[in-house]
Amino acid sequence: MTLRVVGAGLGRTGTHSLKLALEQLLGGPCYHMIEVLQHPDHIEVWQRAIDGDPPRWDEFFADYAAAVDWPVAAFWAELSGAFPGAIVLLSVRDTDGWWQSAKQTIFDVSRRTPPSDPMFRDQLQMVNTMFERRFTPEWADEAAAKAAYEQHNDTVRASVEPGRRVEWRAGDGWRPLCNALDLAEPDEPFPHVNTTSDFRAMAGLDEPD
Repeated sequence: MTLRVVGAGLGRTGTHSLKLALEQLLGGPCYHMIEVLQHPDHIEVWQRAIDGDPPRWDEFFADYAAAVDWPVAAFWAELSGAFPGAIVLLSVRDTDGWWQSAKQTIFDVSRRTPPSDPMFRDQLQMVNTMFERRFTPEWADEAAAKAAYEQHNDTVRASVEPGRRVEWRAGDGWRPLCNALDLAEPDEPFPHVNTTSDFRAMAGLDEPD
């Protein structure tokens, strides 16, 4: 198996929904931050990549048909080079909506006191280091994060030829993906999961510290 989709869209742009949709379309697993939680040994792999020592991407993703969300999106350029036959999927949403969602979910988690569990502590350290080095050191600041988000998207648009780049918003559904992958559109509705309230409930963000 080889990656057919490299997700360049940052987290909170419908990436969990895309994971489910791509798994249905491609008949194989789609890498997502969820995979890091399910494979604790991946935390060290990503940390080394952030430190400048990436794995052999073809071996790391050997069991996956697609990859989206952070930390993949932080390495979209390297991965698009490692998998030249893959489309580059840029999932986007309006900047204000992205910030509000990210602030209340992934950034809220990252601002909290490191957990006592070693695995979650290591994952949080990896994610925060990734934000600082591959997004913006000021990821918790609204203006800086919004500017970094827009710069990221503009860089993808400027770097990937239109024939390979697919820009997708949550309301677009199946069609852009199926057209790019030359696949028939499923009859069932496009999956929509992991709303802000879903994430906060899952992460216990509304519970007292």
